[in-house]
Amino acid sequence: MHEGGKKAILAAFCANLGIALAKLVAWFFTGAASMLAESIHSFADTGNQGLLMLGGKRASRPADESHPFGYGAARYFWAFIVALVLFTAGGVFAIYEGVHKLLEGGDG
Repeated sequence: MHEGGKKAILAAFCANLGIALAKLVAWFFTGAASMLAESIHSFADTGNQGLLMLGGKRASRPADESHPFGYGAARYFWAFIVALVLFTAGGVFAIYEGVHKLLEGGDG
């Protein structure tokens, strides 16, 4: 991974972590469920950036006997894992909310 990509991912990681902590503090003081949900969302974004950093680190390993062309594909594997986590978590949350609304009725 080139230096600009590493810096961008690290900057996004730090920004998302700061935002997540700020939202968590806001939830602590207000008790607003929306702030807790937003905090969890921002922590998830932080985790995604961490997985992208892991992929970049693993992809930068030099070629060896078992991988004569190097480990560059690791970057794409970890980006795929990030996509799976995002869509799975979002889908599970949507299903949970739908079932909850059906069982509780309306906005309950």
